[in-house]
Amino acid sequence: MEKIESLQNAKVREWTALHEKKERDRTGRFLIEGEHLIKEAASAGLVELVISDLEEIPFPGIRHVLAAPKVMKKLSANVSGAHLIAICRKPSYEAVSLHRLLLLDGIQDPGNLGTLIRTAVSFSFDGVWCSEDTCDFYNEKTIRSTQGALFHLPLIRTDLKELVPELHQQGVKVIATALDASIPFASLEASEKMAFVLGNEGQGVSAEIQKAADERIRIEMHGFESLNVAVAGGIVMYRFRAQ
Repeated sequence: MEKIESLQNAKVREWTALHEKKERDRTGRFLIEGEHLIKEAASAGLVELVISDLEEIPFPGIRHVLAAPKVMKKLSANVSGAHLIAICRKPSYEAVSLHRLLLLDGIQDPGNLGTLIRTAVSFSFDGVWCSEDTCDFYNEKTIRSTQGALFHLPLIRTDLKELVPELHQQGVKVIATALDASIPFASLEASEKMAFVLGNEGQGVSAEIQKAADERIRIEMHGFESLNVAVAGGIVMYRFRAQ
């Protein structure tokens, strides 16, 4: 078994660089920590290597590198460190069902993004499409918030202005959340194919996407105009969850 003791080891520098988005994009690789997340990634066939300060790991058949505790602390994004860290490759996706989709326009908080992905999996949505300016799927906080859900449905980054007309051509009804010129959420009827657009935490769904949508909806409430985007997404996805 390979053992790494030095912080100056070239592999340690290579792995540490994966904390940066530009390096994740360049290599198509990302880091995850902890037994649960690694098990979820392994079930999706995405784990290339497990780095640990433990002699034995609970992942038979996966390459294992033994690392000194100081190396693990260097690689970990958690203050308390980690005993299990994995290098994973980003998944590729083939054809995606269009029955229920979530479209995210400019989401900036990794915790919100992760929660929305986890909710989409919980309610059997077919995939999540994000605008180019939505935060990174593979940010450590996003991954942790998903609790491993990101390994179980397609996550696609694209230009939503180009995607919406393509969805229309395939018979998908696109519904955007909006405060103005919108119908009450309770009055929205189900369609066979539906895509729901949620927007930036401060600005909401962009005007261009709102205009291109088939419907604009608002969640009826008292006391406030709007909800946290992850809460709003949960309400929408629960009501129109795949049966």
